[in-house]
Amino acid sequence: MPLRFFRWDWLRPVLAAPVVPTLGLVHPGALSLGVFEDTLRAADTGGFPPYDKDRRWGGEKDEKVLHVDVAHQPEHTLIPTLTRRGRGTVKVFAYGLRDSVMEEAAELAAKLAAGYDVAGARVVRLLGPGTAHPRGTRIQLKDFTADSCPAPDGPVRPVTTWPTAVQETFAPFAEAMAGDGLAFLHAQMRAGRCGPVLAAAIEDRIVGAIGPMEIQPDAIGRPQVMPQYFAVLPEVRGQGLGRVLWRAAMYWGQSRGATYQLLQTKVGGPSDRLCRAEGLSILGFTHIVPV
Repeated sequence: MPLRFFRWDWLRPVLAAPVVPTLGLVHPGALSLGVFEDTLRAADTGGFPPYDKDRRWGGEKDEKVLHVDVAHQPEHTLIPTLTRRGRGTVKVFAYGLRDSVMEEAAELAAKLAAGYDVAGARVVRLLGPGTAHPRGTRIQLKDFTADSCPAPDGPVRPVTTWPTAVQETFAPFAEAMAGDGLAFLHAQMRAGRCGPVLAAAIEDRIVGAIGPMEIQPDAIGRPQVMPQYFAVLPEVRGQGLGRVLWRAAMYWGQSRGATYQLLQTKVGGPSDRLCRAEGLSILGFTHIVPV
């Protein structure tokens, strides 16, 4: 692989949203040619860039860039990735301002899915923050340097500081919210491989959680709160527990020196509505299209 594969003067103008294949969300201030180059080196070594959020789970990187299949041109760049998880999936990240980039990306995704013998083929379209009728997920920024995040009032504390009888209710809660990643999170908690998890309880039963709470430096060394799993049982929604959990997480991050957190929320979903009400900055959107 050459020392420099990408050209920043080609790539930067078509970065409608700060998303890097296999890494996910990147703060606009940390977005650089080097970050994209790091994903190619990681594909060769099977390792992680030092600021990769997935390092905390250990093992090898599951998703890798197919750098021999990258299409890098002045007006658009197509970056395919491969994961063997499940029946396997190829995703093509489409960086380009013209609608025709979607057709080319879909064609490449289908071709690579067949070539690598995987079941899934997807195109990831990146859209700017001014998109009129967005779909998919909204990318948002919480800047801890902009204002204070006071500690909220409410029945929220780390899981391990609740009485033992309350802690034992986390397992059925996590199973009920497995679709939101809580069962995976619970497995990491049991293995001691993650930071604290904040939980809300009503009548001695855990009904909501956000975590793990962890801070890591980004590509330029600024401390960021890492992405969390976040869920509240459907039968207790509408009581403000999600907002209390969210604010507790933001207080946790700011009080421990983090400068920001990046979030990705389903457009129109409960977390999205909460973040919009909390005044987060919109950085763009991603829309995943099956092929």
